[in-house]
Amino acid sequence: MRPVTIFTGQWADLSFKDVCKKMSKLKYDGLEIACWGDHMEVNKAAQDPDYTANKKSILAKYDLKCWAIGAHLAGQCVGDCYDERLDVFAPDKVKGKPDELREWAIEEMKSTPQAAKNMGCKVVTCFMGSPIWKYWYSFPPTSDEIIEKGYAKIKKLWSPIFDEFDRCGVRFALEVHPTEIAFDLYTTKKLFDVFEHRPTLGLNFDPSHLVWQGLEPQLFIREFPSRIYHVHMKDVAVTLDGKSGILGSFLPFGDLKRGWNFRSLGHGDVNFEEIIRELNNIDYTGPLSVEWEDNGMDRDFGARESLEFVRSINFCPSDMGFDSELKSKSNDK
Repeated sequence: MRPVTIFTGQWADLSFKDVCKKMSKLKYDGLEIACWGDHMEVNKAAQDPDYTANKKSILAKYDLKCWAIGAHLAGQCVGDCYDERLDVFAPDKVKGKPDELREWAIEEMKSTPQAAKNMGCKVVTCFMGSPIWKYWYSFPPTSDEIIEKGYAKIKKLWSPIFDEFDRCGVRFALEVHPTEIAFDLYTTKKLFDVFEHRPTLGLNFDPSHLVWQGLEPQLFIREFPSRIYHVHMKDVAVTLDGKSGILGSFLPFGDLKRGWNFRSLGHGDVNFEEIIRELNNIDYTGPLSVEWEDNGMDRDFGARESLEFVRSINFCPSDMGFDSELKSKSNDK
C-alpha cells in the first residue's frame, strides 16, 4: 500500500516539530518537507550532519517518514525572468537584485540534492521557472525562435544543477504548473526532448493544475509512465458561470467569483479513481502526498478529511483477473 504523506508548505508558519506532532496525531505516514520556514534549510542539511540527525529524530519521535523534500520556491527563481514577486522567495540580501537572486537560487538548488540524500530521500519535488511563460498567448506574436531560446536557456541553467542531482543519486520531480517551462502535456514532452530524456528529470504529478486547463490528468500518467517520480493529491473545482473565466480575473484564490479554485480533496472535479488506476498500471508504489489548498475550509479539518479520502481511494491492483478461473477451465479442455 502506498504511504500517505502531506506537503508541509502550507504549514510553514508552524515549527517543524509542531507540524510533525499534528500530522502524527492525524495518522499520516510521513511528510514531504518544504524547504522554507524552519522545516528544511538546505545548506544546513547538506553540510551539517547534526542538523539532519535532529530532523530525523523528530520524525522518528512522531513515527513519521520522509520520502521527498520540496524546493519549489528556489527552483522558481532559477528559471524565471526577474520581477519583484520573486523577492518573496529569496533572502533579504538578494531582494531586488536579479543577477544575485538567480545565483542564490542556483546555489540553493545545487545544495538541495545533497540535503535530500542526507535526509535519506531519493526525490526532490520542485519548480523550474520559465523565461517565456509571459509569451503563452502569442500576442504580440511569439516566434518559434523566442520559444526555442527559452527552452535552451532552461537547459543551460538547469544542466549543472542536474549534474549535482546525478552525483547524489537523487531524482528531480518537476511539478507541471502554469508559470513553469512545462505547464501542460505538450510543453512537458518538449522539455523532455530538450533534455534528451535525461533520467534525472521526471515529474511530481499534480492533477489539480491540469484539470482547470481542460486536461484529463490520468492521460498524463499514461503518456509519461516512466517519469512519475512523485504524486501530489490535490483537488480543484471549475465553476464557470458565464461571468467568470479560466484566467481568474485577477481575483484572489478562494474568491467564489473566480472560474476555478483549489479545493480540499473530494470537493472538486479531479477523478482520483482514474488516477489511482493509472498509477496501479505503471506500478507506482511511492507516496501519495496531500497538498492541501482550500481558502474556504479550515486547514485542520481539511488535513484530517484529506487523509481519510486518500486512504479510501488508495486501492492496490488486483493480483489476478476476475475471469482467471474461467480461462483456466477453458485451457483444460
